[in-house]
Amino acid sequence: MFGIRLPILILIILILIVLARCIRIVQQSRAYVVERLGAFYDVWSVGLHFKLPFVDRVLKVVSLKEQVADFPPQPVITKDNVTMQIDTVLYFQITDPKLFAYGVENPMNAIENLTATTLRNIIGELELDQSLTSRDIINARMRSILDEATDPWGIKVNRVELKNILPPKDIQNAMEKQMRAERERREQILQAEGQKQSQILVAEGEKESRILRADAEKTARILAAEAEAEAILKVNQAMADSLKLLNEANPSDPVIRLKALEAFQSAANGKATKIIIPSEIQGLAGLAEGVVETVKKPDVSAAKPPVPTPPAQN
Repeated sequence: MFGIRLPILILIILILIVLARCIRIVQQSRAYVVERLGAFYDVWSVGLHFKLPFVDRVLKVVSLKEQVADFPPQPVITKDNVTMQIDTVLYFQITDPKLFAYGVENPMNAIENLTATTLRNIIGELELDQSLTSRDIINARMRSILDEATDPWGIKVNRVELKNILPPKDIQNAMEKQMRAERERREQILQAEGQKQSQILVAEGEKESRILRADAEKTARILAAEAEAEAILKVNQAMADSLKLLNEANPSDPVIRLKALEAFQSAANGKATKIIIPSEIQGLAGLAEGVVETVKKPDVSAAKPPVPTPPAQN
């Protein structure tokens, strides 16, 4: 009895193993190309799938992520017959797993050969200087050509980058010398520009300093003139106030003459070289001098003894 059940148990286990192997779970960013009886059947995307045992088979597991292919340096010849070594980096993505599985036998080898051929064709139309300075143009042209050529293979070329461009050694040495000369020239230009800017700043500083000194002198003179004018105005105002008070006091003629004499004294103490004396002041001055002389002269009549009167004769 036990001998009969053992083969059945083994058969059940084998059936379970086969069924388990027929269950497939497709991960994110992957696709399974499935054939049924040797012909294309379906492309499985993310999720749980079941294939018929002994009928379906997974032909290819395709990654849908963006991939990078770094190709080795390729010898190329420029338009002016200069041989260079250029290696390229290709960024591509599989957009159609069916075309990728059935379009070409070895997709990566086909892309590498196509990239090398395209690069030789583009560089052959350019001279050395253009090849070294036109990387963006070369990259754009290569991406456009490769993307169109790989479209039947279910591949989309996103970017193409020229990784290294290596000209011959003698050209590299000449280029290095030229670059050193260019750097020295730029350094000299920068030094000259710096000296020029320094001189300009010094000149501007001197100019501003002179302007400030001139403004300071101008301000000082203006302040001095304003102060002098204010002093004169105050003196004139004081004189006007004095005359006003004098007129209001109704002075007598001797007082007026005395004021005139004081004014004459103030004028005589100044820096004037010529003074015109009015006749009234001259008379007043003479009167004052006569009074002073009278005071200083001794009294003769008081000093002499009286003369005796002679007797009358009969």
